[in-house]
Amino acid sequence: MSTTSHGAVAGETTRRRTFAVISHPDAGKSTLTEALALHAEVIDEAGAVHGKAGRRGVTSDWMEMERKRGISITSAVLKFAYRDSVINLLDTPGHGDFSEDTYRVLAAVDAAVMLLDAAKGLEPQTLKLFDVCRSRRIPVLTFVNKWDRPGREALELLDEVEQTIGLRPMPVTWPVGVAGELRGLIECSTGEFTRFHRTAGGATRAEAEIVPAERAAAEEAPHWVNAQDELALLDEIGAKYDETALLAGTATPVLFGAALPNVGVARLLDALVELAPAPAERVDVDGLPRAVDAPFSGLVFKVQAGMDPSHRDRMAFVRVCSGRFERGMVLTHAGSGKPFATKYAQSVFGQQRSTIEEAFPGDIVGLVNAGALRPGDTLYAGDPVEYPPIPSFAPEHFAVVRSADAGKHKQFRRGIDQLDSEGVIQVLRSDLRGDQAPVLAAVGPLQFEVATHRLESEFRAPVTLEPLGYSVTRRTDAAGAEVLDRQSEVEVLTRRADGALLAVFANKWRLETIRRRYPEILLEALLAGSADAAD
Repeated sequence: MSTTSHGAVAGETTRRRTFAVISHPDAGKSTLTEALALHAEVIDEAGAVHGKAGRRGVTSDWMEMERKRGISITSAVLKFAYRDSVINLLDTPGHGDFSEDTYRVLAAVDAAVMLLDAAKGLEPQTLKLFDVCRSRRIPVLTFVNKWDRPGREALELLDEVEQTIGLRPMPVTWPVGVAGELRGLIECSTGEFTRFHRTAGGATRAEAEIVPAERAAAEEAPHWVNAQDELALLDEIGAKYDETALLAGTATPVLFGAALPNVGVARLLDALVELAPAPAERVDVDGLPRAVDAPFSGLVFKVQAGMDPSHRDRMAFVRVCSGRFERGMVLTHAGSGKPFATKYAQSVFGQQRSTIEEAFPGDIVGLVNAGALRPGDTLYAGDPVEYPPIPSFAPEHFAVVRSADAGKHKQFRRGIDQLDSEGVIQVLRSDLRGDQAPVLAAVGPLQFEVATHRLESEFRAPVTLEPLGYSVTRRTDAAGAEVLDRQSEVEVLTRRADGALLAVFANKWRLETIRRRYPEILLEALLAGSADAAD
């Protein structure tokens, strides 16, 4: 790569902001995602999730089941320009049953927006996702949503964030008016007050009016006085913005607003541009950093089919980690050493696609018909590199899946192979049942419903599911499998993706009984993040 190219890559990299929105279900994540796109002027009208007040489905929720249920059950990518920056916004599943998909998305971002419900504060799913951010050293910005509805006190929410997850809050904006009676927002660094005039249903951007402090004090008393007292207290305890603390993962900038009526959303978008870090060097599997201006490398963090019902293709989502991507370049697949052509490369905005000619660190490239790729794979050009694999969660729910129509066996096999390659639901082989009846393993039971729906709708392969009475998973080896095969309430299954042997137990007590009886066999916990993984 020439000196000029090095400079071009470095310059483009500094413009990128790649982040995910994480939250508990129903905190307003998909609504916020659309509101951000609305304020960046890449869509003309925002819509909440279908089923809420009869409004249309959100841009990022493209699966039929998502529209029917009003929840996000798969991740989506929205790429757009804002100011002088290029935003890569990765919308994540809100439902806890799909936390593994969220974990993979977090392997591809440089920052996260933690979305809190003003009435509920930190909830279990939010805590789990924050733990993933902490383990990956991902800086977190916090947006307190739904301040237009009754909720808790602002200082109480900040205290909960600090006491529960150990992040020191650094308010960027502060609400005038209690939750449910929002009068406007104060910019903490300047004292500037903004009042918002909402549009019908929040379909278009709320108009912002800058109000002089003297006028605000007269018109918004006593809310103004209360807000000033709270800001004085925050100033006293030193709750000012500190970039070093944000990047170190010890503090979080906090903004207030309401995504549905588009209040405070533009300020959040500005904060992401101004405060969130640009892509930086990434450490490979050997612990060595690869600079952003090194030759191209990318991490596959998601594989998804069925995005467009008119095209039965499969897309691999690749986070550009270093260098410049050019459509048509031939890359090397790190796992196999085989060449990989990139003729069909696309940029993604929800369900919409467009051909992409080049991309830079932080960008997400969609590679179409990438049958050889799986989540966690590395692609590179020039100097070889391989990034750490993305671990799998320990499944807690198991079911045998069988074709309900003997004449659709080929479609059934294709569908199972597709689910297996995407890796969100694990496909296991059972010696007891053979290849005709694979076992599906999931973090949450809703994954089975999605798998069944996709097999029927995408592959025209109706299926039956037979739940299995297992809830605890451990990794074992051939010697352990020989012992465990003779035990009751235990089964050893083979993961098709990598051949790993997984021992599944009826419950923790059965696991502990066998562990005490056979201390010499391997029973290794899978990824922390589920109850199963805690020893």
